[in-house]
Amino acid sequence: MKIGFIGTGVMGSRMAGRLLINGYQLKVYNRTKEKVRALVEKGAEHAETIASLAGECDIICTCLSMPGDVEEVYFGGPGIVKHARPGSICIDFTTVGADTSKAVFEKAAGRGIDYLDAPVSGGPEGAENGTLTIMVGGERKAFEKVSSVLEVLGATIEYLGPSGSGSIAKLINQYLVAVHSLAASEAMVTGAAFGLDSEKLLNILKVSYGDSRMLRRHMEEYVLDRHFAPGGAVKYVLKDVRLANQLLERAGLNEFTGQMAEHAFETAAAKGLNDHDMSTVIQPIEEKCGVEVRKHAAP
Repeated sequence: MKIGFIGTGVMGSRMAGRLLINGYQLKVYNRTKEKVRALVEKGAEHAETIASLAGECDIICTCLSMPGDVEEVYFGGPGIVKHARPGSICIDFTTVGADTSKAVFEKAAGRGIDYLDAPVSGGPEGAENGTLTIMVGGERKAFEKVSSVLEVLGATIEYLGPSGSGSIAKLINQYLVAVHSLAASEAMVTGAAFGLDSEKLLNILKVSYGDSRMLRRHMEEYVLDRHFAPGGAVKYVLKDVRLANQLLERAGLNEFTGQMAEHAFETAAAKGLNDHDMSTVIQPIEEKCGVEVRKHAAP
């Protein structure tokens, strides 16, 4: 069995690395060739084009940035749909809207190719350790055929139903990521504005009902140390919450907290923070209140 992997950025490179160390024959492609070098040095084969990779692999994995990237990689002239062999299975780990997933599924099916939307959660650490949560939509038979591959990458793997189901679940998760990020930021800034020690406030919240994974992640790993190198960039959370908000509107909601979260991430992006970690959504809020949430220097 030969696996192709397209998109070897922060997440994709780690996922592809997991496949390599578990003995899979791997062919890799990335638009920026430098990003495949480490994988090639570990034994992966480099594909010069998407077409050559698609035509030679039994399973084709994609881990891309934006919905437009997915459309280009699957539908473009040298794309997967045109060049993959009938009977091959595509697994897309990108976070996109359900409409995008369904469109790829239908075009792939028309050429005898299976397609699974399988977005992931868990960040670079989860990708490195094979502990991702993987949310899968598509044909169950295709899912069962690749389940052993997914088990190398994730600790929690859930088949959710027809095409688009995985993408919907991931967007719901990202909705909560965005909303919790904003709420945690507002709470911590308010504490700082009233003179509370940020570390002590965090310690109290962590053992109270106000605790959340986003509160801990942002404050412990980024904000208190004023370190905002991205694990998950502002631009990706903004993309995700926009797509998630569309789901809520289609579900029948008119006013919801995700709208405020979208505005907060838009504000951060407009201030040049697009490529910073998502936790930097706190900085415009700090600026507005004239405070910073940080560790206090030792006396």
